[in-house]
Amino acid sequence: MTKRIVIAGTDTGIGKTVFSAGLAGLLDGFYWKPVQSGLDEETDSEVVERLAGLPTGRVLPEVYRLKEPLSPHRSAELDGVAIDVAKLSLPDLPGPIVIEGAGGLMVPLNRQKKFIDIFAQWRMPVILCARTTLGTINHTLLSIEALRARSIPLIGIAFIGDEVADTQRTIVEFSGVRQLGRLPHLDPLTSGTLREAMVAGFDLTAIAGGE
Repeated sequence: MTKRIVIAGTDTGIGKTVFSAGLAGLLDGFYWKPVQSGLDEETDSEVVERLAGLPTGRVLPEVYRLKEPLSPHRSAELDGVAIDVAKLSLPDLPGPIVIEGAGGLMVPLNRQKKFIDIFAQWRMPVILCARTTLGTINHTLLSIEALRARSIPLIGIAFIGDEVADTQRTIVEFSGVRQLGRLPHLDPLTSGTLREAMVAGFDLTAIAGGE
């Protein structure tokens, strides 16, 4: 079983935190978001604590907690903090861990490094979360090219939203990357409805098996 899986997005606000919560719950693993930007509302770690159904202590603390809901590099500057990427080392844990990035792949951590640079150093397999709405073909194919250019292993694509069959098929055909499944928007969104949707929509064996 893959012990560490990085969850990346093609953009911000697409639902990858909800997907991360569902995946961490299915794997009965750990969750870690090393950098959180924006503290006024529920943080991503708090969302996962609420939705994943994991035992206490399985959601790891962030390395950096930044006040403003901006790109980490700018939020850190406003907080008077310098993000040291050397501190973002992978934790050694006794089970699977789901690691969530912030926003899209090219989001800057500081004035020198982007999140994708850290993913390239980690060399951990990535699941790319993509919306199904207009614009996703361009965003998703560009993200896949960026991952491949850095030789970052890609497990597959997790689509999020209503089914748009031709769009999903087009992305898969052009990229050659497998579709792992689709997570619909859930109303209500609870730990129970999320788990049901993940079980129905995704093949855990294919995900846990790696690239």
